[in-house]
Amino acid sequence: MSIRKEDVLHVARLAELDVAEADLETLAEQLGRIVDFVAQLNEVPAGEQAPPFLAGPDSVPLRPDEVRPEALQRGPADFAPEFRQGFFVVPRLGAMEGTE
Repeated sequence: MSIRKEDVLHVARLAELDVAEADLETLAEQLGRIVDFVAQLNEVPAGEQAPPFLAGPDSVPLRPDEVRPEALQRGPADFAPEFRQGFFVVPRLGAMEGTE
């Protein structure tokens, strides 16, 4: 789209800007490029016919699920004051006393 000097002056008056006569040609060219760039957005498919955007590659191969225990430097019993039958034993809370 072609932006004329008169268009730049009109917009400058509406925005209450003082534009020097020497800058009109440059501003008209820059505004023309901006309007042309925005006009390209009409070419982008949108709505129902547009394919959905999914970030990342089209397909990612999944690795097999393998359950492997992680070897620890120290066993869990070393971390707890009391450890019984594979569970941490913790003291009862005072609020829990008397409830079963």
